[in-house]
Amino acid sequence: MSFAQKVKSALWQIVDDMSCNISPFVKNPGKDFTRKSRLGFIQLLRFLLCMESGCINHELLKYFNFNPDEAPTASAFIQQRAKLLPEAFHHIFRQLNFQFPTKGFLGNYSLIAADGSEFNIARNPRDASTFHPASGRSKKGFNSIHTISLYDLLSKRYLDVTVQPGRLKNEFAALCRLIDRYRYGGCPIFIADRGFSSYNVFAHALEKGAYFAIRAKDINTKRLLGISCLPGQLDQWADVILTRSNSKKKRRHPELASCYRYICKAVPFDFITDSCPEYCMRLRVVRFEIAEGVYENIITNLPTGEFSLEQIKHIYHLRWGQETSFRDLKHTIGATHFHSKSPEFIEFEILCRMTLYNFCTIITMEVPIKKKTDKWEYQVNLSMAIKICFAFLTNHMDAGKVNGLISRYILPVRTDRTYARQLRFQSPASFAYRFV
Repeated sequence: MSFAQKVKSALWQIVDDMSCNISPFVKNPGKDFTRKSRLGFIQLLRFLLCMESGCINHELLKYFNFNPDEAPTASAFIQQRAKLLPEAFHHIFRQLNFQFPTKGFLGNYSLIAADGSEFNIARNPRDASTFHPASGRSKKGFNSIHTISLYDLLSKRYLDVTVQPGRLKNEFAALCRLIDRYRYGGCPIFIADRGFSSYNVFAHALEKGAYFAIRAKDINTKRLLGISCLPGQLDQWADVILTRSNSKKKRRHPELASCYRYICKAVPFDFITDSCPEYCMRLRVVRFEIAEGVYENIITNLPTGEFSLEQIKHIYHLRWGQETSFRDLKHTIGATHFHSKSPEFIEFEILCRMTLYNFCTIITMEVPIKKKTDKWEYQVNLSMAIKICFAFLTNHMDAGKVNGLISRYILPVRTDRTYARQLRFQSPASFAYRFV
């Protein structure tokens, strides 16, 4: 059995195993999916995983080989989908990752990037949790779903995700939950941008026994170190004692007055309680130049002996791999083409697209790449690889052809290229006008 066939069999086996006990995955156990239907539990999950960007009726026809006697109606699909819980798709997503171990960094470390991404959905002003009123971004207002995900930078796959309504997003709380429920073994190093820099996030990683490297703004770095001006380059440890009281009389260590940092009650911090009014942590602060006159600050707990300033700089640079993965997830996989207005069902589709992305990258990472010249290192053209893997998943290609086709489409790795980031408002894809 080829590796591609092994991955496909593992995915479908997960779905088959779920059918033996569907109670945790449906809204009405003992009632849902008890009657015989063209879209039973297994067929429905497989269809959702294989669904592309077309309208529902077209997707159903494609999946059932354009046989009108076999293909159910869009109405039947909507009724069956409404019986499912998000846990069904979280389960498939997690179990596929457990089946195929991730790659390590410097032995037992895992590089785990954390970042958020926004998905614009069909406009619905009545949904206050997702609707953004008219502003400079949109004259009519828009609806959005926000995701915060963990992404393994070396294995190039998503490990976990939290889906939140766009107006109610809380990235700090989401990352804390993701860190707490990390279960993939090894010693994770959580890497995140400055939007995730907070004492609560640091504390959750420390309590987990994990490492982190999180970018911080200049003003936050100054407050942490208790200084007014930052040098051009920096690598030092700082001991801090966190408290919710400004009273010097209540301090347990008055001789360490310079280490105390006050956290007001409006700012979440989960480890200060009545019985434990102070929380101590030791943080390493590094600062380096990335361009002429441009500096970055990284707050971490990575040991000095194992991780130099240059290594931390390299680790944070790798974080950009998650940003490029969002592009493939949204545009190559088609995660922006939803088939519902309901945030609940949109969560289903986001999880399915992430599972499909992982299915493709698990196969792709095992494909050997031959050098065309000695000038460049080469990598798989992920956009083409995803299309090839999807054709294999949907039975449009034999397993024996997958590796050969993927290795045919490769690109040189040009690490010195940089581009200005394009920030544009993206309208949701219309339900009516799709041809895929």
